[in-house]
Amino acid sequence: MFTYHEATKHSYFSVRYHPNRIDWEKQPSPFKIYNRFLRMVKLDDTKPLHRMLYRIGGITAKKVYPGVEYYLRTIPSAGALYPVEFYFQTRDVEGFEDGIWHFDVANSAVKLLYRLGAEEGVEVHFADKRKIRGFLFLLSTIYYRSSWKYKNRAFRYCLLDAGHGLGTIEASAWLEDFAANVRYRFDKPALHEAFGFHEGEFFLSAAVVGAWEREEAAYLDMRLPSAGTVYERSPIIEEAYADSLTLHGCKKMTRFEGFMFDKKRFDEAIYTRRSIRAFNRRPISKAMLDIILENLRKPILSDCDEAVTIWYVVNRVEGMESGLYREGKLCNAGDFSQKAGYLCLEQALGSDSAVTFFLTSGSENYQPAYQKAGHIGHRLYLVSSYLGLGCSGIGAYYDDEVAAFLETDEMVLYALAIGN
Repeated sequence: MFTYHEATKHSYFSVRYHPNRIDWEKQPSPFKIYNRFLRMVKLDDTKPLHRMLYRIGGITAKKVYPGVEYYLRTIPSAGALYPVEFYFQTRDVEGFEDGIWHFDVANSAVKLLYRLGAEEGVEVHFADKRKIRGFLFLLSTIYYRSSWKYKNRAFRYCLLDAGHGLGTIEASAWLEDFAANVRYRFDKPALHEAFGFHEGEFFLSAAVVGAWEREEAAYLDMRLPSAGTVYERSPIIEEAYADSLTLHGCKKMTRFEGFMFDKKRFDEAIYTRRSIRAFNRRPISKAMLDIILENLRKPILSDCDEAVTIWYVVNRVEGMESGLYREGKLCNAGDFSQKAGYLCLEQALGSDSAVTFFLTSGSENYQPAYQKAGHIGHRLYLVSSYLGLGCSGIGAYYDDEVAAFLETDEMVLYALAIGN
């Protein structure tokens, strides 16, 4: 994975001498549509479990430009390309048959792909095979939606977007008084076969919103036909995915502290969240930053919890010294706002913000570490929105120059900026 990470780094010269050229005639659809004859349940906003599902990726707005339509959703995505698909299994869930479903975002509905037999379950392909009473979410990526624009670096964006997806599940479940338990340790290739995936779609992670029973699932006899999405293969991305499938030395995180927010306001923050395109350079308060940092550091329930370091450049925070901070400690005092903007591919977002964040990791488990960075990024989005601030995720930056500025040997995974 270090080979892939090295090969997809940006530098001052690479973005100028190897610019992306986009073929607009080959732009993929952001929606996967299964057979129209499958049972479809329209999501009803008045039903709590339906609303919980809608919050994980439903459409909140549409923008129309000459010849182009963009759908904005509860989940952010680089370039509004939305490479992540949501599937879920239900068992003993009121209002849903026991089965395997797909979130049909385009129709604001869910479709039943397969009815479960009494002994069947996706759990048979997990390290813990016990049946789950409730929801078992599965997150996949159709990487061409992202590689169409971002080429080989797209796998990074797919992982970040999946992390955001895990964040939407965590936030939506919490509003219904549930906890979301992230799962990375399962037989993904076996499920690819069961779901009829072609080479362009693969599973990245899962999340349990429910309770484990004593009895184990015995088998899964599902063999779905391919849904037939348009894609172009990338050997580099497929190799990177295969190379990062095997996990080593995973440590579980069994604590979840929840959030201390007004639930009505937090629900509104999920629906009104947007990626900001410009900041007005006005400062934020230290109290706001303290609330944000407190929520970023809260543990994430997971079966493979990787260490992610939170760095941030304080540009404009009342009552705080400007400078570079690492996990709450000042590393280097000074005005680094212009430097932060330069590092973020010379975007004003990084320099005009109140705070610019960089997330890094030295983990050898690439997929969980990258998705955790996206998960933390999603918390940053939601808490910022809850506090009335703007946030923007920045997946493109000068990798080695960021690491040199931070004085770290860890991989740089994500940059984000917040402010007014």
